Amino acid sequence: MKPLFAKKTSLGVRLLVFAVLSVALMVVDARLDALKVVRSQMGMVLAPFYWLADLPVRVWEGATQQMTSSSNLLAENQKLKAELLLMQRRLQKLATLTEQNVRLRELLNSSALVDDRVIAGELIGVDPNPFTHRILVDRGAKDGVFIGQPVLDASGLMGQVVEVMPYASRVLLITDVTHSIPVQVNRNGLRAIAAGTGNADYLELRHVAETADIKVGDLLVSSGLGQRFPAGYPVAQVTEVIHGSGQPFAIVRAAPTAMLNRSRYLLLVFSDSRSPEERANAAAEAQLNADRQDEESAVEQAPTREQEAAQ
Repeated sequence: MKPLFAKKTSLGVRLLVFAVLSVALMVVDARLDALKVVRSQMGMVLAPFYWLADLPVRVWEGATQQMTSSSNLLAENQKLKAELLLMQRRLQKLATLTEQNVRLRELLNSSALVDDRVIAGELIGVDPNPFTHRILVDRGAKDGVFIGQPVLDASGLMGQVVEVMPYASRVLLITDVTHSIPVQVNRNGLRAIAAGTGNADYLELRHVAETADIKVGDLLVSSGLGQRFPAGYPVAQVTEVIHGSGQPFAIVRAAPTAMLNRSRYLLLVFSDSRSPEERANAAAEAQLNADRQDEESAVEQAPTREQEAAQ
């Protein structure tokens, strides 16, 4: 078989022949289906070469996409963590504000029920000495505070003012070992002296006879003796009564009703010049208003509770 081109055939002739052949093949492929099978077979044979030729590009794109995705995920993760911290901070702040609102409402109701004139104060410091139970409040001589003034929170009597400064005062708590207060059992009027023990969890009643009618659960209120604390303020609740301990008197311990370690807002009590009838009427009216507010709050919260139950 003779070769397609002789040795002396010029390059121009070869190029022309290949160009004509290519045009002819394109025309035949476009007009007829004769080369369809050949093209299909050629595509199958050349597919691995296409895949190998495109492999570096796909590897590079995959690595780049992986690095970009990792970077985006890390950035998104950091952003979500920051947003989570912000939301948690806001949630904590909201919980704090809600708790403060509850405490202030309780204090407001308590100040309405107190017969005497009061001013509200805020705790701003605690004595670091573990053997002394004293706190610092933000009311002082400029507000009319005086030494010996009773201090209470929304739950009961806390102590008395022992030092007055122009804009602050120091309060001695009822649990301090140097503090004592005359009390009486609210159930039967039995009188005793409640002394601080240095422990914020309980007081001790001094000189209670073995045969005294006192039992666990009795509420102790200020008796008004000594003219320092007005009568009728809750002081403590009896938690332990021990008879026959070998001591000349019974051992009686009581837990303070005031939240000595948790209260932030306090009331400083002034003497009241009103008559007993006027104070009784004012107390009854204050109690009625407090009950009415509680009923209104319960009515306002009822639809919300129903919706939560429905959900």
